[in-house]
Order: sequence, then C-alpha cells, then structure tokens
Amino acid sequence: MNRFVLLIFACFVGLSSSLWAADPPVSWVDKDTGHRVLRLSGEPGSSGFYFNINAFTPDGKLMAYNALDGIHTLDLSSLRTSLVVPNPKSSADAAPARSAFSRSGVHAIAVGRKTNSVFYSQYDSESKRNLLFKANLETGEVQKLVALPAGASVATINADETLAVGTYDEDKDSQEQQSGPNHSPIAATTKTSPEGGFLVQSENKGQMMERRLAARTPVVLFSIDLSSGKVKQLLHSTDWIGHMLFSPTDPALLMYCHEGPWQKVDRIWMIRTDGTQNHLIHPRTMAMEIAGHEFWGLDGKTVWYDWQYPKGEDFFLAGYNLETHRRIAYHMQRNEWSIHFNLTQGETLFTGDGGDPGQVAKAPDGEWIELFRPEMINSNGINGPEMWQPGVFHSEHLVNMAAHNYRLEPNVRFSPDKKRVIFTSNIFGKSYVFGVEVEKAVHPEAAEIQSTPELAARYLHGALSPTGDAK
Repeated sequence: MNRFVLLIFACFVGLSSSLWAADPPVSWVDKDTGHRVLRLSGEPGSSGFYFNINAFTPDGKLMAYNALDGIHTLDLSSLRTSLVVPNPKSSADAAPARSAFSRSGVHAIAVGRKTNSVFYSQYDSESKRNLLFKANLETGEVQKLVALPAGASVATINADETLAVGTYDEDKDSQEQQSGPNHSPIAATTKTSPEGGFLVQSENKGQMMERRLAARTPVVLFSIDLSSGKVKQLLHSTDWIGHMLFSPTDPALLMYCHEGPWQKVDRIWMIRTDGTQNHLIHPRTMAMEIAGHEFWGLDGKTVWYDWQYPKGEDFFLAGYNLETHRRIAYHMQRNEWSIHFNLTQGETLFTGDGGDPGQVAKAPDGEWIELFRPEMINSNGINGPEMWQPGVFHSEHLVNMAAHNYRLEPNVRFSPDKKRVIFTSNIFGKSYVFGVEVEKAVHPEAAEIQSTPELAARYLHGALSPTGDAK
C-alpha cells in the first residue's frame, strides 16, 4: 500500500520514471499498426528539431538533435549517437536539466545544406549579445562566426551557408527579452508530462498570441553575412514576424510568416535577400479560412502548408509551385489532420504527426503518426492553370500516439533514405527521439508486438519486466 501511494505521488510531482524502471524500451512493433518503432536517442529530455528545420547533413548520413546537455548527432546507419556541442557548465543552474534552457546554453538553428555542420547560437553575458557558431558534426570542431545585433536572434541559414536571417524589436526596452531561448519547457497537467522536451506549447498559447498580435511591436527582419558580420535590414513591420525559413536550394529566397491567430493574419510570405519581391503566398477568399505551418519541398520548388477552408471544418495539405504557380490541394479527413506534415524527396510519400481532440481539428481519433500516399484526382471537366488541382491522401497509421501529450509537438520528418519517419514523443514521460519504419515489420517475434499505449503505461507505472518487455 505504501509503495502504491508513493508511485502516485511520484507521478504527480513529475519525479523521474527511472526510479521505477530501467531505460525505456528501444524497439517494439506497434500492435495497432504492425510497424516497428525504435527509440533513437538515449537522453531523457531529448528532442528532434522543429519539423521544417533541416536536421540532416548533405550526405544524408547524420542527423542532429537537441538534448539537455547540448547538441547531439545520430549516425543514421549505425544508430550510434554522440554529443557534439556540449552546453557550458554553469554554476547558476541549480539542476543539470535547466542548463539547456538557460541563456548560457547552446541553441541549435539548423544543419547546413552545404557542409556537415550544425549552426547554433549562444548568449554572451559580457557583450549581452547572441553569438553565432558552426560545429563540424563529424569532428566536433567549432568555428565562431559573428555577433548579432543587440537583442537579435536568428532562425535560419541559407542554402550556401553565407547568410543568417532573424529579427529584433526596434523597442530597446524589449530587446533584452529577445536574446534568450525561443522556447521554454512548460509542465503539463494531462497525460504524461512533456518535461524536459523542447518546443513545448504553453497552456495559454492562444491568449499569448492574441496579446502579441495586438501589441503591434515594431520589429526588424534582417540578414547578417556570416563572414563579415554585415547586417542588412530587409523589412520594418509592426506585424509579428516569425517562422523565417530559407529555401533549401536558392540562397537568396526567404519564406517568413506573419504570426498570430491564423484567421486574423495573412500568414505566408516570400521575400528575396535584397529586400525585393515581398509577396503573400496564399491570399484567402473566405472568412475564417486559415493557412500555416508552412514548409519547403526538398527541391525548393514548392511551398507546402496546412490549409483549412474554413478553419476546423475542411482539411487540406496545400502546395504552391513557385515556378509554375500551380496549386495542389490534397484533401484529408478530420482524423487524418496533423499539427505538422512532411514529405520525401520526389513528394511520393507524406507524413503527419496527428493531434489530440484539443487541437483545431478536434479529431476524436487523431492521435497517430500517419503515412500518406498522395493521389491526384483526374479532371475531365473545366480546368485552368489558375485553378486548384485536387488530390486526396490515402492514410496508414504508423504509431498509436494515445499516450503522447500533444503539448510537446512530435515534429515528424522522413529519414533521407525514406525508410523511417522520425519524431519526438513523451510516451515514456520524458521526451526522446523515435523512428518508425515505413514498411511493416516482417514476421516479428510475438514478444516484440506491443500496444504502444500499454507499453508506455507499464513503463511509467514501473511494471516492465527486467528486459523491458521489448528490446
């Protein structure tokens, strides 16, 4: 009886589940889908990058990810991991788990498109500015690049690794607040706590977005030359600017967004690094129509985004080809909608990370990592180049995510060889990076076949066998 009470207390206060079980399982076959799931990271609190940020080296051999002790790399062939850029030791941090979110910590920006390097920033307490660095993911060699303007942070690196782009507030009083990390861990109150993970959404995110939009804070969108440190102001705005993302192929083309509640902003924009050709990608034609969570196709020709027409009622993944101006809309059902989507080279497969009933789709059965096979709908009727070209997604469940707390976003991406979908999850309490195989497991051992939610519950309650019930 005393042990039962203690277990309940441990779950309530968020004590480490390692008190009751060994490390989480590293491999099992999801009973509900038939696909093998692998735990790829070993560090509690580790997370993959945001879904549209490049995490893979140009040769497709390595993937970078975040952990509480710094930036790690995963060898995609051997699945071995290593710490590449450690967080500096700081006596100001009372516990090690805080160091990844302290100002002195390293903050990954992206893996380069040209070299096997990860770009990251770190706050310098003496100059009170963020400094930019790049580290070789194979050797760990670090190169200091440039110091950012006061109060500035950057979010993206261009395709030839010559420029970074970010923002800073023109209001000097608020610049100091902009120098810290972009995201902080927030404790959850339902399901498992997304403790330790990166990119955890706060419970009052909607209210925060309304306040920030209404503030009309003057902001500058800028680029900085990574060799000379020369700063160019691209745009002055009182709109909330965010989600900067360079083209994966064109070093002079930048996508950015107007942040805020999607139904209140014209979100997706494109601009060139000389400040010209600033234009809106998706003009709305219906009240309460929304478009967002934009990302680049890997060939740099198409921009993809979540399109709801109207919000919360009808769901598409939309694509806009920058060269031909052709627009595609793949339709999906409510339960197939995902917070984020991603795709393979060649756009033959898509994936989504699902969502719980509290998300915009309010899906009753949407908590799955999904695989989508696209199909265009052939038209023999009236058509024209200015019209949307219709398609549909055929979905297949990859992982049952019923035990996942969706305030920690899974942020799905395909491995470069298209064999796995990689995502972050807190199904075992603290977050880890996982991969699920695109092809179903062939003749798995009976002991390997596990219900993912039940496996998570047994781990969190300390009921796993000494071998972890799965490998």
